[in-house]
Amino acid sequence: MSLRDHSASSRPQHGAWWTHDNALQRVVTDLLAHELAALRPGRPPPAPPWPPGLQFVRDLGADSLELMALGTALAEALHLQRTAVDAQLLARPCLGDWIASARAGLDAATAAEPAAAPALTFRTSGSAGSPKRCTHPLATLGQEVAALADLLPGRRRILCAVPAHHIYGFLFTVLLPWHLGCAPDDAGAVEVIDVRQAGPAALGGLARAGDLVVAHPGWWAAAARVVPAFGPDIVGVTSTAPCPDDVAAALAAAGLRLLQVYGSSETAGVGWRDGAGAPFALLPYWRRTDDPGTLVRVLPDGTMRDTPLQDKLDWRDAVRFLPAGRIDAAVQVGGTNVFPAYVAEVLALHPQVDAAAVRLMRPDEGARLKAYVVANAAADVDALRAELPAWAAQRLTTAERPVAWTFGPRLPRQASGKPADWIIDA
Repeated sequence: MSLRDHSASSRPQHGAWWTHDNALQRVVTDLLAHELAALRPGRPPPAPPWPPGLQFVRDLGADSLELMALGTALAEALHLQRTAVDAQLLARPCLGDWIASARAGLDAATAAEPAAAPALTFRTSGSAGSPKRCTHPLATLGQEVAALADLLPGRRRILCAVPAHHIYGFLFTVLLPWHLGCAPDDAGAVEVIDVRQAGPAALGGLARAGDLVVAHPGWWAAAARVVPAFGPDIVGVTSTAPCPDDVAAALAAAGLRLLQVYGSSETAGVGWRDGAGAPFALLPYWRRTDDPGTLVRVLPDGTMRDTPLQDKLDWRDAVRFLPAGRIDAAVQVGGTNVFPAYVAEVLALHPQVDAAAVRLMRPDEGARLKAYVVANAAADVDALRAELPAWAAQRLTTAERPVAWTFGPRLPRQASGKPADWIIDA
């Protein structure tokens, strides 16, 4: 399938995405739920969607510091700082009021600087110590959505199993339906349906011809087990982590066309494929360079920008590639990038731990992190073995927490002195 060049500006404008359907409500709710969960490890808030009348203090028990953190996160993500919405948010701690304030802030910012390119800021998981802020002009996100729309003709509904405040969810469940609803050859608005609470097993009864199902690899792996066949003209899309080839092949055998999008929060979408194991093809505004760690992006105004990559790429030709491992040594756990070296540093902060090593389990062991711990001479190893998982849970996210613990007198090494793998304790 060929793609048009979307470096020009002759596409639907996305400046008023927040007026489309309930897009802003979904973005705000998902962002606040994520932030509140991060503020309260082990005490997740109610799962979205939330009713507009939800009161943060009365219904969620939020205190003043949590309200400040939530307001800051919202202002940062939507670039509302210049509109003085912070005070408005704190004065009215209700979801519906915050959505209204965000909409007013976006309108005011656009009216004040109509020629300025709006932008949004997304954050990575923060596995390396603190979340990384990734800011993208709305024009470049719209450029990507226009290219993706060419790959997804005929979509009338979007079933979403991902949050709208992450860049992947924002592109496919906020900007894409807005683009399709504004396109000259489209008959009208594209409905967005949240299926996170329904789960993969319900997909067979929910999906119909013309649907696009937006999910992540873990969700698709479950769907491959419980949905024996898909109806005609149903398309799926997956991103956030590599989709195993056996999962993609099983879904294809069941009649689903699965579009896999390769990218990151830093780059947004870079390439796509719709066949298990096939090379990815660059989206039309990317160009390969002689630097293996960099691509060039052709921006909507025709200028070009060097963009660092997060992965090594194994190039098959000028536009086709396969990812070949993270440059920054991150691994995927449940669709989240985590950094084993950082987790090991946290474990070594325990006063009874001399050293620690952390690795992703081998496929025969599982799909989570495992830890090897060297206790100091004064430690009671049995007591430390019982205490350390709970201690780590207070300092690490769910994806970062090791689920298998091995204790020994020294870190495992090869004869060359390089770190070695180890067998998990029974």
